[in-house]
Parts: sequence; C-alpha cells; structure tokens
Amino acid sequence: MRTHPLSIRSVAALLGVVLSAAACGSGAVEGGAPVEPTAPEESTAVATTESTTTTTTTVAPTTTTVVAPEPIPPAAPEGMELVWSDEFDGDEIDRTNWTFDIGGWGWGNGEAQYYTDREKNARTQNGLLVIELHQESFEGNSYTSARLLTKGLREFQYGRIEARIKVPAGKGTWPAFWMLGSGFEQEAAEQERRWPFVGEIDIMEYTGKEPDLILGTIHGPGYAGAGGKSTWFRQDFDVSEDWHTYAIDWDESGIRWYFDGEMYAEVGPDNLGRREWVFDKSFFLILNLAFGGTLGGVIDTELEYPIPYLVDWVRVYQEVDGE
Repeated sequence: MRTHPLSIRSVAALLGVVLSAAACGSGAVEGGAPVEPTAPEESTAVATTESTTTTTTTVAPTTTTVVAPEPIPPAAPEGMELVWSDEFDGDEIDRTNWTFDIGGWGWGNGEAQYYTDREKNARTQNGLLVIELHQESFEGNSYTSARLLTKGLREFQYGRIEARIKVPAGKGTWPAFWMLGSGFEQEAAEQERRWPFVGEIDIMEYTGKEPDLILGTIHGPGYAGAGGKSTWFRQDFDVSEDWHTYAIDWDESGIRWYFDGEMYAEVGPDNLGRREWVFDKSFFLILNLAFGGTLGGVIDTELEYPIPYLVDWVRVYQEVDGE
C-alpha cells in the first residue's frame, strides 16, 4: 500500500511523486472486477515537506491497548535459512532497521494523512509494531499516520519475505506491506531510479471498504498504477478480525504470493510479454497505513480513532549457500 504511485497530475508528477505510492492503486486487476476509485471526503491540503529521515520530538503514546497474538517461531522453508527479522520486542523501533517517510501532500494518490515519525504514530508496544492513525489537525492535514521503510538499511534480493499482520477495519483505511527497488529516489535524474522503472512489489494491500479482500501486485515500466499486474484474493470472512501471515516467494523465475501459507498468485517474466522484468535486484521493505485516496476510497465519517495497524514480526529467509 501501499500508499503510492498510482495517480498523477502528469507524467512528470507521476514519476516524481510516486515514492509515496503505497502500491497498486485504483483500476482493473486480474482475478476480479476493477476497483472503482472514490475520492476521500476529507480535503488533502498539500504540504511542502518532503521525505526525510530526521527524527522529530516524540509524543507520549495513546492509551490504545494492543494485545499480541500467540507466538509463531521462525520456520524456514525447505532449503532456506532466516537471514533477517524484526520481532519488535524492544522498547522502541530499531533505527538500524527502519527509517521514516515524512509528509502530507497526498503521496500521489490523494491520500488524507500526514506521515510523521512521532511515537504517537509509530512505536513498539507489547512486542508489536503499532502504526496508529489519528484524527488531528497537523501541518494542514486532518489525519496523521506513519510509513516505515528499510531503505539503505536492510535490502534483499530473492527469498521468502513475510510478515504477520492485523489490518485495521473501517472504510477509508489502506494498510500495505510492500517493497521498492534499491536506488529509488523520488526526484532522481536517472529514469531507472524513478518509479515505476525501479520496480514495486506489493506483498499485501487491504482496504476497509473491501473487508474480505486482499491484493498482491507488481508495478514496473509499462505495467504500473491501474495497469499493474494484480491479483485479488477474496475470503469468506472479514480479514481485519484476526491475525494473518502475508508472504512472497521470489527468485529468478518469478514471484509467488501467499496468504496464511496458501499460494494464490504467481507472475514471472514470461507473463509480461515484451515489457521489462525489473525484479532481479535488491528491494527494500515498507509498512504503512494510508487513509482515503484512490484505493482507500471515501472515509467513513463515523470511524473511531485512533486506528491501529499491528505487525507482530517481519522475517526474510533466503536459500542456504550451496542449496
């Protein structure tokens, strides 16, 4: 989502703004009818603040109570080993793993939130990462949230990449767990360092307006935004009501998406026709909670705040040398 490069005022704006793109946005997807984009009810006043890794003054966390699920120990797939994880067991977010995007200009999708690095919006609590959306006036926006990324800190090429997540309920919510290609720069002069040429893998996107649906998508040159290679995976229950594990298996042959261990989508170079496959390099991870916008849609006026997006752990497995 996750937040992200889907809508653009112009081709130039699309390529510049899209770092924020949180992943697949609006439009047709494979495996189901197209998602109809709807504008958020809240105005998304543009802020001039750009992405930065500078830490702002922390704010005392809210009294929101979060409860960790029963633990699931790391379990390496056959022929793989755990090469990195964050279990979020510390007293604060590990800054050797995560940095933050900051700003509230809509993130290319008309989103309503302003991303901060305040403890109020992102913290560890009871062994979980809590990304918390608040309704408040902040830098010209009516909501605040957070977007964490491992850019420049933890980047990976191939393997199984998974997270155990509890997504938030409510129309307008748009959480995501996704990846962008290493070297991505929002305003890079070189085309290959801009979106979508850098490549994007959406491991999980969810919207509160479609409570039984998750999405897995890739974006690249010639298949981005509404044209991304995307698959719906609809359930017979509300996904937000429980914890679930979202994963991809990624290697030279392609990418496969999993929901609670069940593979539901697969795509590889042969599925793109003459379009370029840009997933043969390192990518960094992103976790964010967007609000409204092209995919989040109209915000329910009766939602209760704050709204937490919870992550139990993130783990990366890769092939054992010699396997």
